[in-house]
Amino acid sequence: MRKFAAVLALMFNLGSAFALTPDELLKDPALEHRARELSAHLRCLVCQNQSIDDSDAPLAKDLRTLIREQLVAGKTDAEIMDFVVARYGEFVLLKPRLEGSTILLWGTPFAVLAIAAAALFLRRRRSGVSPEQPLTPAERQALERALE
Repeated sequence: MRKFAAVLALMFNLGSAFALTPDELLKDPALEHRARELSAHLRCLVCQNQSIDDSDAPLAKDLRTLIREQLVAGKTDAEIMDFVVARYGEFVLLKPRLEGSTILLWGTPFAVLAIAAAALFLRRRRSGVSPEQPLTPAERQALERALE
């Protein structure tokens, strides 16, 4: 059973290793490391929930190749990311940039939490039910008359 679990863990863990083919690897380990870092932050436009580093899609391979070509040409990481975003749009970023167009995207979770906290606060405040108190003698007589 342990061997089976180990094989499964190895198979799922090597998914991204299978996406990258040997012909894509750069000879310079520093450039290859930068390429892997950049491709881990870019969304595969075919798979949409995978980075291009993890995807086997042909478009992901093209993007990985494009990144490596730009690295070899001496471009900085920021220049490469700007080029890819200019070409494919903000959607290609797995983690969108904080800009005017994405402020709603970034602020929505905090707004929902603030609204929920305010609703809970108001609900507790309005439901200020006082603890039970015994009936006064006048109330007890009125209740007995009503029950008769």
